[in-house]
Amino acid sequence: MALPGFKVVTLTDAAANRVKDIISKADRPIVGVRVGVKNGGCAGMSYTMEYAESVNPLDEVVEDKGVTVLIDPKAVLFLLGTEMDFQTTKMSSQFVFNNPNQTSACGCGESVAITPATPNALQSAE
Repeated sequence: MALPGFKVVTLTDAAANRVKDIISKADRPIVGVRVGVKNGGCAGMSYTMEYAESVNPLDEVVEDKGVTVLIDPKAVLFLLGTEMDFQTTKMSSQFVFNNPNQTSACGCGESVAITPATPNALQSAE
C-alpha cells in the first residue's frame, strides 16, 4: 500500500471535528469512517463515505487528528495525497476532498474524474 509514515489522506481540523461528531452520535459502535471511490455520475467517479464498524484486513488505516479513516484498498491510488475537509456554506454543509489526482468535476459537483497516482508519485512522497 502506501509508504511507511505517509498518510494517503489527511484531515483538516474541521473534517476531524465533524467525523468525531458523527461517530459520537452513531447508534452502534463505530471504529471510524471508510472512504473510497465508486464509478458513476457524469464525470465518471464519486467519493464514498460510510460508517466503519470494523477494520477490513486490506484497509489502509489513517490516524489523523484523533480520527480513524479507513481507505478502501481499491481507492488508495485515487486518493493518494488527498486532504479531507468539511465546509459549511449558506447552501450546504459537506465533506470536500481536495484531491491532487482529480482532473475534473461535473457541473453539479456530485462526481469527479480522477487519474490514479503512479508508482513515481508514491516514491516522491517520501
